[in-house]
Amino acid sequence: MKLNGAIDVAGLSDIGLQRKHNEDAFDFDASSGIMVLADGMGGHQAGEVASEIAVLSILADLQFHFKKKFQFFNRGLFKVEVQKEAESHIIHKAVHRTNALIYNISQTQPRFTGMGTTLLVSVFSKNKVFVGHIGDSRFYRFRHQQLELLTEDHSIVQAQINSGWMTPEQAKLSSNKNLVTRALGLGEEVELTLNSFEVEVGDIYLLCSDGLTDFVADQDIAFVLNQRENLQTMAEHLIQQTLIQGGKDNISVILVRVKKLLVEKEKKFFQQIMKKFQDFIKLF
Repeated sequence: MKLNGAIDVAGLSDIGLQRKHNEDAFDFDASSGIMVLADGMGGHQAGEVASEIAVLSILADLQFHFKKKFQFFNRGLFKVEVQKEAESHIIHKAVHRTNALIYNISQTQPRFTGMGTTLLVSVFSKNKVFVGHIGDSRFYRFRHQQLELLTEDHSIVQAQINSGWMTPEQAKLSSNKNLVTRALGLGEEVELTLNSFEVEVGDIYLLCSDGLTDFVADQDIAFVLNQRENLQTMAEHLIQQTLIQGGKDNISVILVRVKKLLVEKEKKFFQQIMKKFQDFIKLF
């Protein structure tokens, strides 16, 4: 899976105004359309360890399996049906393998007991973006000057909002707003929420930790993205805005801009194999 310049990506992280360590981690492979962001939790430096393991493990796992998938896909005419929605399966497997890795370390290394991390992973493929998340790191889409949240926090306050016990306005003031109901690495099993969305040329996508959204309102995020500057500049502005608003927590953002369709190469490949198939049929 190679996107050949179909997307631009930039990322930035800041320790914030009060933390001693940055327990956020992120990485991406723009050529393969893979982005991973994690916000760690745990005593001492365990949160740093959990988030770093999550990002390194999942990125490497996805890179390996998508490369393997693409090579397999190119080998023959009769493997096409096998590949439908393979992205979801690959993402699920990568997340569960990484969950087992973090959990096993926390169980065998006393200084890492109880460590865990939120997770946000996105894969751009075939004019879609596949989004998996655990915890309260968020994924936004900015399209036609409108910002839309595409994930729902796995958190105490979100559960209270959903049940009608609390309004979104009250949730912003809650002392429990950072308590998550799911985290990677806390148990032998973990539930991943995974969805896919159609992408359009010109879309901007934002992956971020709660260090941003706890201090910067959605309308202010939209204002920055609407400036249409280069992605690195916009990432810097989002971090700066958070610090101006008193950002105490670690802050991490990844921005993705869709420059052209993500299926051009696959369409050309299908045309080529269909021609080969037609030529093959003519032999009989």
